[in-house]
Amino acid sequence: MTVSARAPLDPTAAAAVDSARRRRLRPAIPVPWRRPLALVGLTVIGAWAVIALFAPLIAPQDPILQKFAILAPPSGAHWFGTDELGRDVFSRVLFGARITLPLAVILIICAMVIGAVLGGIAGFFGGWVDNVVMRLADLFFAFPGIILALAVAAALGPQLRNAVIAVIVVSWPSYARLVRSLVLSARSSQYVVASRLLGSSGLRVLFVDVRPNAAGPVLVLAALDIGNAILLLSGLSFLGLGAQPPVAEWGSMVAEGANNFNDWWVGMFPGLAILTVVLAFNFIGDTLRDMLDPRTARAVRV
Repeated sequence: MTVSARAPLDPTAAAAVDSARRRRLRPAIPVPWRRPLALVGLTVIGAWAVIALFAPLIAPQDPILQKFAILAPPSGAHWFGTDELGRDVFSRVLFGARITLPLAVILIICAMVIGAVLGGIAGFFGGWVDNVVMRLADLFFAFPGIILALAVAAALGPQLRNAVIAVIVVSWPSYARLVRSLVLSARSSQYVVASRLLGSSGLRVLFVDVRPNAAGPVLVLAALDIGNAILLLSGLSFLGLGAQPPVAEWGSMVAEGANNFNDWWVGMFPGLAILTVVLAFNFIGDTLRDMLDPRTARAVRV
């Protein structure tokens, strides 16, 4: 019995097989999330999330403890120095993440839900419902966001909860307008018409058939808006309409730095915290847009 030797594999075919094997073994991570800016954004947000969760264990001092030298510069004992009341700035920056990050995410979720529901109802049913909702949104768009937030927060009183309500009031119209435009474009689609012909109610079509197709752009806007929400919250606290002393909040800490301008460390480190978080959420929002938008997804696919 003779045994025939296997013919040697062509080098080009061998390279193709090896490339296919590597593609199968490669983790199923979308291309946009493998880009440097996306990795930086995820790393920064992940680090701040860990800091916010374990701040009582990480912070070397109580953030409201007033027992150290007043306005001491950064040193080995106090990495970010101390403020005008002798409090450790490093500890206060860490505890500030426990306030700013959760509140920004919560208020954006609230604004997204309110705006998406109103915009979806307005776009799907049209008529006087559409006119009422859109004219109300136009009324809010008629004022600059920070001015309207200042007016609402001042009317409700200087308190962190009222600052959150003010930012929600400012943020929901953009979601309503976006969702309305998406619903208007999907209302005449074949799958929507088929669902209506099968006897589905308007609300069922809106929440079951239209919602999945509108979720991508809304999530992108929400990711980008978290940075804006952090800036608005910090701005209201900077002006005294948000967090009140002795709460450790980044915006109010920057205001303390403005009052002690020569002592640069008081306001610089909480300002850098705001900068890093806002940039990281913007990077994540851009990555979500590249992944969920078919046009940009084709452009970045390799």
